[in-house]
Amino acid sequence: MPADSMTATPENPMVGGAAMDAKSNIVTNASAAPNLTTLVAAVKAAGLVETLQGAGPFTVFAPTNDAFAKLPAGAVEGLLKPEMKDALAGVLTYHVVAGNVDAAALMAQIKAGGGKATLTTVQGATLTATTGDMGGITLTDAKGGTAHVTTADVRQSNGIVHVIDSVLMPK
Repeated sequence: MPADSMTATPENPMVGGAAMDAKSNIVTNASAAPNLTTLVAAVKAAGLVETLQGAGPFTVFAPTNDAFAKLPAGAVEGLLKPEMKDALAGVLTYHVVAGNVDAAALMAQIKAGGGKATLTTVQGATLTATTGDMGGITLTDAKGGTAHVTTADVRQSNGIVHVIDSVLMPK
C-alpha cells in the first residue's frame, strides 16, 4: 500500500464480511467477524480478553478460522484445554506487536531493512516481515512457517489488525 494512501482517513476494511468500527476495540471487532471465531475463542481461553481490550496500542496479526484449520488435527482443541492456557497465551501473544504498525510503516521498515524487518512480539520472540511475491506482506515465524497478510490496516480504538492466512508459531 503506498504511503500516500494513508494521508486521508481510509475507510476501514471489512473482515469476513463484517464491518469493523474503528472506534471499537480489538476484541469487540474480532467478535463481530465470522471468520475470526476460532481466534476469539482462543483469546477467551487464554485469558487475554482484558489485555486486548486495554489501551494498547497493539498491532495484531489475526489468523482466520481457515488459518487455524491448517494446524495438525487436534492442535486447536489441545491448545484450548484449560491446562494449556500458558502455551495458548504464548502462541497468541506471538501474534501481537506493541504499537500501531500500519502496512505503510511496515513496508517502510522492510525497505529500510534491505528487504526485511524484524518485529519483536509481545511474547518476546521475533517475526520477520518481507514483501511477498505479489507485493503484499509475508511474515515468517521462528519455525520457518509463513503467513500472508490478506487484509491490512483494520483500524481499532486500541491499535490495528492485519488479518493473516496462517497461524504463526514461536519456537
